[in-house]
Amino acid sequence: MSKKQLIYIGNKLKERGGNPTSIDILAPLFQKEGYNVITASGFKNKAFRILHMLSVILKNSRSANWVLIDTYSTSNFWYAYSAGRLAHFLGLKYILLLHGGELPERLQRTPGKTHWLLKHACANIAPSAYLKDKFQAAGISGIKYIPNSINLKDYPFKERTGFQPKLLWVRAFAGIYDPMSAIQTLELLLERYQDAELCMVGPEKDDSFKKCRDYVSKKNLPVTFKGILDKREWHRLSESYCIFLNTSTIDNTPVSVIEAMALGLPVVSTAVGGIPVLIEDQRTGLLVPANNSPAMANAVEHLLSHPENAKQISVSARQQVEKFDWNSVKDLWAQVFS
Repeated sequence: MSKKQLIYIGNKLKERGGNPTSIDILAPLFQKEGYNVITASGFKNKAFRILHMLSVILKNSRSANWVLIDTYSTSNFWYAYSAGRLAHFLGLKYILLLHGGELPERLQRTPGKTHWLLKHACANIAPSAYLKDKFQAAGISGIKYIPNSINLKDYPFKERTGFQPKLLWVRAFAGIYDPMSAIQTLELLLERYQDAELCMVGPEKDDSFKKCRDYVSKKNLPVTFKGILDKREWHRLSESYCIFLNTSTIDNTPVSVIEAMALGLPVVSTAVGGIPVLIEDQRTGLLVPANNSPAMANAVEHLLSHPENAKQISVSARQQVEKFDWNSVKDLWAQVFS
């Protein structure tokens, strides 16, 4: 295969203290498949980041075969729009990876710009059936579903024979992920399980971290803040925990939840966005309403009280995420680049 060149535009902030995003995961996988991948950008300052993204497109416009653009729903939507505009002006084929759980709402807030961006893309990729259905309901056709991918061999499944109230949360400390709900869930569990504990892994994005830290200090709760860990570190850490919490209020198909399922952690998650498509309630995880720590605590208690059910959920969840293995997904990408 001749070596084709991709320009991948996204938030490449892992080395700057951010959680890994699709660009961190997919770019190395594309490289292993023989593509030459140029990525942008890792600047923490948003103004510098978007300028770097546009300069990389300009600099490599003559040699690039495609421009791949991670597309989110909030302020980061504007770098995707700018990159798409520039790529179109230069006659480059660009592909949108639709990540933002609120992208359907973005269609309503900025319909002209969002429709233009989608219309001129040579492919629009949704990593969840949820987003694909949402866009199709809004009249946007031709959305292709390619799930978020992991290398399953990097995720050793741990069969848990006993379940203790040891909880793990892995996400950025940001309001939309509602980290306080995880802490309040622990607080409720402590009324019945004195040995309950919570470990929280992730970078600080807004004042959520300070609020959580202050709350834990005031209440003297058994919460450990691990900060940012690389993938291998939190995978090793996960072996010491029994149940994974996902408390987000807005979501698509989060990689951290897929990873937890692959590692054998039964997941208790809010039923928002694309989560109910990823997790089948009572079979591959337990789903609860958002902003409802009592419901989440009850779901955790159910798993602790029914260990055989918890074990079966973890096994079924692992089977569910096998479809996200790169060996299954890479052929779908090859079709896009053909």
